[in-house]
Amino acid sequence: MLVSERASRRKEAIQGITSKWSTRQIIGGPIVTIPYTETWKDEEGETKSVIKYIQVLPETLNIEGEIRPEVRYRGIYQAVVYNAQLDLSGDFSFKKLQTMNIDLDQLLWDDAFVSMNISDMRGINEYVELKWGEQAVLFEPGIKRGNDLFDSGISVRIPLGFGNVSDGINYALHINLKGSQALSFLPLGKTTMANLRSSWNNPSFDGAFLPEQHQIDNNGFSADWQVLDLNRNYPQIWVENVSKKTVLSSEFGVNLFSPVDIYTQTTRAVKYMIMFVGLTFLVFFLVEVFSNNKIHPIQYLLIGVSLCIFYLLLLALSEHVNFGLAYFLASLSVVILIGAYVRSALEKKVIPLITVGMLTILYGFLYILLQNQDYALLIGSVGLFLIIAAVMYTTRNVNWYQIDLNNTLE
Repeated sequence: MLVSERASRRKEAIQGITSKWSTRQIIGGPIVTIPYTETWKDEEGETKSVIKYIQVLPETLNIEGEIRPEVRYRGIYQAVVYNAQLDLSGDFSFKKLQTMNIDLDQLLWDDAFVSMNISDMRGINEYVELKWGEQAVLFEPGIKRGNDLFDSGISVRIPLGFGNVSDGINYALHINLKGSQALSFLPLGKTTMANLRSSWNNPSFDGAFLPEQHQIDNNGFSADWQVLDLNRNYPQIWVENVSKKTVLSSEFGVNLFSPVDIYTQTTRAVKYMIMFVGLTFLVFFLVEVFSNNKIHPIQYLLIGVSLCIFYLLLLALSEHVNFGLAYFLASLSVVILIGAYVRSALEKKVIPLITVGMLTILYGFLYILLQNQDYALLIGSVGLFLIIAAVMYTTRNVNWYQIDLNNTLE
């Protein structure tokens, strides 16, 4: 189908833009990873040891973000990209280490590190500095061995010691990030608070959690989330027993989408084509019934082709102007074409007026169906009922046995 082909071409164009800018971003972290040595004796009494890793999530995670959208073009197609300014802050507590079945003397404090998940590293615009307590360190590219939750991101060794088990540590960092179409976060804090704002006024909130409150107007949107550790299916601290899939399933965020998808609307219009053509032919058949004019099958065929051209015009025009204007121009062209053809082919001048009026009503009915997706079934059902009722009422006194269908179809 032509609509599917054009939609696929648009998708390829969008992928071409985003692949060079940066794709959808998923931000996760920070996570503290602490390695430790686990020792045991085998059946022969020989001491064995292995390095394992403890993952510690923050007690609080506060996210403040501003998304600055931009529309990029490739030919007639467009993609939404953005630059995001993100501030993350909160604190870590290591008291739960004392409740784990771990010898604290076996913790390798000097090898502990903090990591952040950034799904597309090409989007990082500047170096990321981590304020860890009173110190400041720069993140390094890549995830260090020991954190198997993240496929890509940044990490850095941090100064930890035994005294941190009882004392909490504050952290803060700023990320200047590029992305496209969507921005998501992982609620890794025991309490995760997120606030996003943007000038984009067509957001779609998705993921595992919707915002507790949001505001959308012509100036953009703002949204606030609050997620507790009780809302997720993984703890605040663990040793190699939580899968990456489980963590990623808790992501939440926002999509920056174009409010009108011309290909979706055109596809919906095509789905009504059989009904629309059938109703138009019904109008011409009734014209034959109530007049002495006969419409030849070739004339039916030409009218049917004209109706089909409407969908081609709609698709072509909607790629260059907004869908409403494209629909108006396409329907107006077809109504004028069929009206002029009927005016030349039939003798009575009133018939073209009836034809134009009925086509206008049908195109208006179809446009209402396309613009009311949630109520399309209800509106369509009621509309068809009223049309059939009108036809039955109009033809209630027609003696169908006296109609010469053979002459009608000559």
